[in-house]
Amino acid sequence: MECIFCSIVKKEAPSEIVFEDEDIIAFLDINPINYGHLLVLTKEHFDNFLTVPTELLQKLISRVQFLAGIVKRSTSADGFNTMTNNGTAAGQRIFHFHFHIIPRFENDFKLNLISKNYNDQEMKQIADRMKEFIEKYKGQLNG
Repeated sequence: MECIFCSIVKKEAPSEIVFEDEDIIAFLDINPINYGHLLVLTKEHFDNFLTVPTELLQKLISRVQFLAGIVKRSTSADGFNTMTNNGTAAGQRIFHFHFHIIPRFENDFKLNLISKNYNDQEMKQIADRMKEFIEKYKGQLNG
């Protein structure tokens, strides 16, 4: 089964495209959280954030920043969320990496994120584990 976003990139599926260049495309979400909810993605298919080449990801972030300002101004939003979902557990439903830009308005909805509390030992254990992985993989850092 082909990716719906790849079909949109190829102009084989309907969409309301608001921005496009040689590498990036942005279109309105067909199930918006708020009107003006924009999806921004690379034209080339990558499953998730971790698979997008760094140089292309930098260009994508630049376009997301530009388009977030456009979304905010054009919808007269009070703010906006930029977010990505990576993996099923994070809510990813279409496995073509993309950013959401969601215009936000005072009192529109609340994100019900439930935070946890560390005890000192738990925080240190998790930080130490992350530092071990950083040391192991830091050779993969670009720049």
